[in-house]
Amino acid sequence: MADDHRLLAEALAAALQLRGHRVLAVATPVSAAAELVLHRRPELCLLGVAHPEDPAAFEVVRRIRRERPEVGVVVMGAVGALGGVAAAFGAGASGYVRQDERIEVVERALTRVRAGEAAVAPELLHAVFRHLLRPVSEPDDEALRLLRLLTRREVQVLIRIADGQDTREIAAGMAIAPSTARTHVQRVLMKLGARTRLEAAAVAARTGLLERAADH
Repeated sequence: MADDHRLLAEALAAALQLRGHRVLAVATPVSAAAELVLHRRPELCLLGVAHPEDPAAFEVVRRIRRERPEVGVVVMGAVGALGGVAAAFGAGASGYVRQDERIEVVERALTRVRAGEAAVAPELLHAVFRHLLRPVSEPDDEALRLLRLLTRREVQVLIRIADGQDTREIAAGMAIAPSTARTHVQRVLMKLGARTRLEAAAVAARTGLLERAADH
């Protein structure tokens, strides 16, 4: 558990321990979390991020994912800046919960990430997708490189992923079997180097890939 506010970090750690979780360490500030993760090797890391809109806010997440990819990271922060939520997943976080949520919601997110799932409230996910669909002003060269990796069908799947559609909806909309849709989704994630659908959508928005695809 890491947060820039020591009292909050210790209070959350105590609450989780009362619910049967083993808290290996408490870190303050958040930037100290990476070193603790490297040495203590926890299953999960809960990070309180005060300013998710700061481009450097998730460098600690990137380091943890780079050096301890088996550790699931759940970010707890504000949701006013939706770009920050997307940036958390883009950095490799597996979950995001609002900083004013109840402890039950935080615990549920930790449980889901521990099971290998992404954890984010559906309403927050939809808001982030809407934010990501805003066109970028200057698509970078990375968009063309990624576009060349994707087949036309995979581009269609990515568009539906960015629209927030699940596998069933993708299959129905493209008139293909759910298993085929699932395979397409997995290939899109692999080619974009993304771990989750939200991360794939973030990559597409950051690079302007979808806008570039419309021009081809």
